[in-house]
Amino acid sequence: MYEDLVISILREHGIDLVSSIPCDKAKDLCFMIPERFNHIGLTREEDGIGVSAGAALAGMRPAMVIQSSGLGNSLNALLSLTCTYQLPLPILASWRGVQDEIIPAQIPFNRALPAILKSTGIPYTLIRSHEDMEKIGDLIESSFRNSTPHVALILPDAWKGDEVCWTGCENVSRNRETALCYQRVVKNPAMTRYEAIQVIAGHLDQQAAVSNIGVPSKELYAALDRSLNFYMLGSYTQASPIGLGLCQGTGRGVWVIDGDGSILGTGILPVIATKKPRNLTIFCLDNGAFGSTGNQLTPAYRSADLELIALGAGFTHTWKVEDKESLVTVIRELKEGPNFVHVLLKPGNSDVKNIPLTPLEIRDRFKNAL
Repeated sequence: MYEDLVISILREHGIDLVSSIPCDKAKDLCFMIPERFNHIGLTREEDGIGVSAGAALAGMRPAMVIQSSGLGNSLNALLSLTCTYQLPLPILASWRGVQDEIIPAQIPFNRALPAILKSTGIPYTLIRSHEDMEKIGDLIESSFRNSTPHVALILPDAWKGDEVCWTGCENVSRNRETALCYQRVVKNPAMTRYEAIQVIAGHLDQQAAVSNIGVPSKELYAALDRSLNFYMLGSYTQASPIGLGLCQGTGRGVWVIDGDGSILGTGILPVIATKKPRNLTIFCLDNGAFGSTGNQLTPAYRSADLELIALGAGFTHTWKVEDKESLVTVIRELKEGPNFVHVLLKPGNSDVKNIPLTPLEIRDRFKNAL
């Protein structure tokens, strides 16, 4: 089977974490990967960019297996995270829309994909038949040697000749019990985001900390700069995915300082709850606004309850806090993760300075400290 060949190539070149979303053109590969690798089953391809970035920062050799259409929702994260911090990421993408395609919606983006990748400077390799599969090993090595993403565009012809052996999940039981009694009173918050970050920073010891984009990263830098802080400069929605990726490669605690807008924009919470990283804690700093862009309200301000969303995603350890004292109490009572701490805040930004570090300086000192 050509899928076995691909698995062998990934193993031979040291890949130790694979994030994926299935594609029917890849046949059995998407069934085999979870059994052969440490695997993150995504619900949105973009989250795999963050997961892979966190894993690479922790010294792992990640890869992604997706449908090429998923590169469309991943381009910003690839450019603002993987490329900006110069991190390696081989991506095996079944190339839709160009060969025997019967779904019209697959055609416009995918036919333009080589030109799109070329214009962004992201290297790619065409895999036209099973005879080209060995090129996958070369692109993996190129990705890690040059610290860049590298995409394999795999045409459907590359899989021709194999018989489909896997039959799906028909025999996998879904029996489980869900019991939830939830009642909360949302009070007017007493803290600003900066005050909450100061409390969290005051309890950092050996944990790795990932801070969300924009002002939150600047506030963490102002509150407590340390080598174990990973400051995000872009890549909206990717803080918690980075945290999940870090947990795959380190045993130390990983604290993510995320936000309500970011959490509402990602599909990572059920992925985290399924993977159950014991060393992960997410502090969702919810000021009900897009703070870095002028405090435009998010749905969390009047309607969405992010703690309840985390519970629905499968988290079992959640808290809601509105003031410094309760935040300190929760931090002291954190359990084996994953933990989700919903911190209600007043809108507003502090007057803090920009972070005087380049992306590569942030990357290198974080990796060395980790």
